[in-house]
Amino acid sequence: MLFSQINTDRVMTIGRNALYFEDYVLSIQYFNQVINAKPYLADPYFYRGLAKINLDDYQGAEADCSESIERNPYVVSAYQVRGLSRIKMNNIKGAISDYEKALVYDPENVGIWHNLSLCRIEDKDYEGAKKDLNKLLEISPKYTKAYLMRGEVSLKQKDTISAEKDYGTALMIDKFDPDIWSSRAMLKLQQQKYKEAEADLDNAIHLSTKNSGVYINRALARYHQRNLRGAMSDYDYALDIEPNNFIGHYNRGLLRAQVGDDNRAIEDFNFVIKMEPDNMMAIFNRGLLLFQTGDYKGAIKDYTRVIKEYPNFLVGYKYRAEAKRKIGDLRGAEQDDFKVLKAELDKINGVKKNTASNKNTRKKSDKDMDNYGKIVVADNDEDGNRYKSDYRGRVQDKNITITPQPMFALTYYEKNSDVKRQINFYKYIEELNAKKEFSQRLIITNEEAPLSESQVKKHFASINDLSTVIDDNQGVYHKRFARAMDFYLVQDFVSSIGDLDKMIASQPTFFPSYFMRALIHYKQLEYRKMEKQYDLNPNSEEDKPVKAVDYDIIKQDLDKVIELVPDFVYGYYNRANIYSLMKDYRAALVDYDKAIHLDPNFADAYFNRGLVNIYLGNNRQGILDLSKAGELGLFSAYNIIKRFTDRKE
Repeated sequence: MLFSQINTDRVMTIGRNALYFEDYVLSIQYFNQVINAKPYLADPYFYRGLAKINLDDYQGAEADCSESIERNPYVVSAYQVRGLSRIKMNNIKGAISDYEKALVYDPENVGIWHNLSLCRIEDKDYEGAKKDLNKLLEISPKYTKAYLMRGEVSLKQKDTISAEKDYGTALMIDKFDPDIWSSRAMLKLQQQKYKEAEADLDNAIHLSTKNSGVYINRALARYHQRNLRGAMSDYDYALDIEPNNFIGHYNRGLLRAQVGDDNRAIEDFNFVIKMEPDNMMAIFNRGLLLFQTGDYKGAIKDYTRVIKEYPNFLVGYKYRAEAKRKIGDLRGAEQDDFKVLKAELDKINGVKKNTASNKNTRKKSDKDMDNYGKIVVADNDEDGNRYKSDYRGRVQDKNITITPQPMFALTYYEKNSDVKRQINFYKYIEELNAKKEFSQRLIITNEEAPLSESQVKKHFASINDLSTVIDDNQGVYHKRFARAMDFYLVQDFVSSIGDLDKMIASQPTFFPSYFMRALIHYKQLEYRKMEKQYDLNPNSEEDKPVKAVDYDIIKQDLDKVIELVPDFVYGYYNRANIYSLMKDYRAALVDYDKAIHLDPNFADAYFNRGLVNIYLGNNRQGILDLSKAGELGLFSAYNIIKRFTDRKE
């Protein structure tokens, strides 16, 4: 279909409808069509940028908004979206520039003043922020968010009186806004007015029961009042809302330990360690609990891991010595005791100083092991609310394992997809289909569908039928390939390879045989890895580790495919995947580059090239590739962009 033939107005309408209903991935596909048909229009770039920012593809959103502004510099919304993209990428000054430009065209836009004020705060321009907020309140005197922001600025300037006044004014305007109660509660916590903080948080929870952060903060207020059971109850509620909340699990583990609920405390610290395998404070606390429950060897293992990371952590030696004595390792215990004694003598002589603070809480970022037993408080406020839909809403929040896109295959079946990305096409395969050489239409896909019971029966019957007519004559070689396909689909890989070997011997230029043989050998190796990992058949002759050299036979077949059909994009793609498995990332990049050169809209190649670039430390190029993959319909790319971009350390 020629792009000029599409009704761009209709496609834009459909795309905007999809955008409105939060079908961001689908909407991008429609905006792509309009851009390809009429690249001089500003609107499709803007709306595609808006879709991308909702997918946390900030680089892609910034680029699209820039394209829109280049075509029409008077669209305020384009500056707004680009400004927000820049905020997310920590380009605060760039965002300020965008908002200032937008205010030239729309000087009373509350949303722009709001974001501009936040940028000033982020940029630590507190006087500028107050000036902007004062202007915002002139425009909209009942805009409570402005009072909250101005209160935050006052707190940063150590002016608690002004902050309390702004929070009080906001509550007089709207006492049903849970954010106002939460903000004032945070002020009360800073003032150590824990009972008043708890009362404000009670109101916030009454108005909004789905915010895990409010329960976390009320738990802190209760903890400071020695209401440990109440605090644990709040952590329970918070974890019901947000099961992966780090602070919830860590602090609940500490409190459970304090009340003697050791086994469930261990469960909490196990969860924390699973989330953060190198969290030494959690490991040490688990060690203490393992000691309490009689698992002295487990405790020693945890203590040793911490001591290895922090060789001057004296408390670790003290507790490890005690555990070693429990298992009869008296010599080891004496060595640890000597380490502690020597350090204490050095401390008396002024060699060492204890840097731990007297506070009973610590920031999450605090790595001082002496604070291992302190309740954790967040470094920054975090919004725990997330959309959970696969394709509707914020699709990047789907929990997706970061793995490359799979190999392509020739098959008859493909999974149904709500978002159709691209039609995988190669002329020779279509010629085979036109000749009706096979019982069904061959398709090229890396989204293979499992067979139904009726389909399995159909292919077994086909194997029987084909077996009665197959011989080594040239005239039936397609039937041998058809039977190889049947064997492949019913998971009889050995028989399939047997047919493919004979095909290659009799028809050495028929490239689909090499392509499928490579794929089947790959699947056999993947099965071997699974078998080894899960010890499914420990007595099997195949029970040996899969090494890079094992992939050579696959690469040789793909080399032959590329030799026979140098424009077959899926040969380069599959070989790039094999190079990646062999950890030859440079060679993988060359093949992904070639695949993208042959097909500039090859989403899977962009996706995998993005991962390889990240493996090689080319993070910016990696995110750009993932952005392109997402734009072309691979929604899981946005999840990876978000997770990678969200890393602060």
